[in-house]
Amino acid sequence: MQRCLVTGANRGLGLEFTRQLLERGARVLACCRDPAHADDLIALHETHPDDLIVQALDVADPAAIDSLPAAAARHLQRLDLLVNNAGVLVSGERFGNVTAESLMHSYAVNAAAPLLITQALSPLLMHGHKPRVLCVSTQLASIAQASSFRTLSYAMSKAALNMAVKRLAAELGPRGIVVMAFHPGWVKTAMGGASATLAPQTSAQAMLAIIEHASADDGGKFLAYDGAPLPW
Repeated sequence: MQRCLVTGANRGLGLEFTRQLLERGARVLACCRDPAHADDLIALHETHPDDLIVQALDVADPAAIDSLPAAAARHLQRLDLLVNNAGVLVSGERFGNVTAESLMHSYAVNAAAPLLITQALSPLLMHGHKPRVLCVSTQLASIAQASSFRTLSYAMSKAALNMAVKRLAAELGPRGIVVMAFHPGWVKTAMGGASATLAPQTSAQAMLAIIEHASADDGGKFLAYDGAPLPW
């Protein structure tokens, strides 16, 4: 996994994925919506000026996704690992206050963007070394485990992401590209909150270890960060 692209790389898990990949000696195209205000990512670039490229990317903008392959080809030439990490969670959603805007934006960022980005970058992935696509999903996307109405836009859009992962795995698996969905755990990030129980370092390291050693038979799986299978 020497040529990598990470979305939502400015903070939380995305920043940690980027940091750990750089420590492994990878060259990383780190994408975020507003690089000018991504202070931690810029600081990381200053310590890895030759291997970290910071790229502006609004994953909710189809035009930005359309222009991404050219930037990835220029900086990476091929793609060994794509980490679809960018996501949005609308806090405080309960029955009676869900809005169309929240639903549509959540679907655009959490479900449509990973599908469209993977589709757009598939030619570069096909040139990659044991190419992998890691999609950050959530246990809340499990329909079998659904038990409450909370965070509905997030849960529904991530369930749609899981379907995209299954379909992408079926399409890209025969081309040698392994696509998987992961529940990262309850991680101490801006999204997870201060009460979360898992450090970003632990979650990212575990998921990278699994995806790195994944076989063709693992394509389309939905796993927890520790490798435990999750019900659809």
